[in-house]
Amino acid sequence: MDLGLTGKIALITGSTKRIGKAIAIEMAKEGTNVIINGRKKSRC
Repeated sequence: MDLGLTGKIALITGSTKRIGKAIAIEMAKEGTNVIINGRKKSRC
């Protein structure tokens, strides 16, 4: 699916588990530069 996000930057909060992680992965596959954020550094 082309969302037109190639080259864009996205900050995903809560991205170390479940839906946040899935969103971060899919956006990266679309060519988005993804910044992830979570409460535990060991999971990022």
